[in-house]
Amino acid sequence: MDKQERPYDIVVYGATGFTGRLVAEYLARHYGQEGPRWAMAGRSAAKLAEVRALIDAPKNTPLIVADSDDPATLAAMAAQARVVVTTVGPYQLYGEPVLAACVAAGTDYADLCGEPVWMRQMIDKYGDDANRTGARICFSSGFDSIPFDLGVLMLQKEAVSRFGRPAPRVKGRMRAFKGGVSGGTAASLKATLAALGKEPALIPLMASPFCLTPGFEGPAQPAGDKAQYDEALGSWEAPFIMAAINTKNVHRTNALLGHPWGTDFTYDEMVLTGPGDAGRAAAEYVAANPPIGRADDPQPGEGPSKEERETGFYDVLFLGEMPDGQVLRYGVKGKYDPGYGSTSRMIAETGIALLSSTAAGVIGTPGGVLGEALVARLRAHADIAFAAED
Repeated sequence: MDKQERPYDIVVYGATGFTGRLVAEYLARHYGQEGPRWAMAGRSAAKLAEVRALIDAPKNTPLIVADSDDPATLAAMAAQARVVVTTVGPYQLYGEPVLAACVAAGTDYADLCGEPVWMRQMIDKYGDDANRTGARICFSSGFDSIPFDLGVLMLQKEAVSRFGRPAPRVKGRMRAFKGGVSGGTAASLKATLAALGKEPALIPLMASPFCLTPGFEGPAQPAGDKAQYDEALGSWEAPFIMAAINTKNVHRTNALLGHPWGTDFTYDEMVLTGPGDAGRAAAEYVAANPPIGRADDPQPGEGPSKEERETGFYDVLFLGEMPDGQVLRYGVKGKYDPGYGSTSRMIAETGIALLSSTAAGVIGTPGGVLGEALVARLRAHADIAFAAED
């Protein structure tokens, strides 16, 4: 069957989970029956029907039974869809069969993966096949790493417009946010640590900023692992828990695009905590007390209330430093809780953007595969602002 003739534009796999339900709810409420043809998929037809009723989706919204333990069901699901959006993680435990089915069928794919070692393993194992079948695979299509991946992309576009060249040094700085990490993010970290414990040879891969750029190793990057004072911003800053995945995705986008930002490009991420003694104390506290990896981490399937999701927000500053001392400031600001409310919108819009993409088959990043087309969708539909700052 020709890809354009498949019965569903988008299948949401994992629709009975907390985040998957939010993705399905977003599609139902934001697009109704006027938008893409979409279906809900998961292990249980009964639970899918319950979620369909709970989110008040149209009663004729199709339901597909598919299970990561049953490859035949995944193959059937992928064959019916132009795009599969999957929220079923940790991906290193449940993701490969879904990805493999999509690659084999030439079906586009978006996930919320923040597990760089698994991502590199998938690039190595399925990259050539994706190129052959035309499947466009977008990892990290939520809060990790879309605001950062696309924030750098847009800053560099502005730098070329203003200065005639990209910034060789970019800083990503979390200025403010309200909202917690997801249970899926916490579970992914635990699964990654367990995998590294079983196979210590993977540790250097996890530690490398260029883990996701096989065949390319760039310059040394800032460690970002301790509290420090940034003179340029007049603020103390602390390690950012998501930098370990975001920075790798930014370097992969640069590589996929042919290194338009240079092979000497340097990028890091931190959390701004403010000036003075209070800022220093806050930075040192954050450095000593990472927000995930603790006994009270949320569990997969748990999440904030609707009010908490809708009152959350985030504000990220990107600072591009030019060789002559000029500086470009660029902001990415999102409404809604970053780990759920905004993430569900981001991955849904990634799936929709893939429907009109003409990129070649690749295992990549939203920035490398979709670029400004996705920025336009997020501005128009997901309440995310991208703008240069004076």
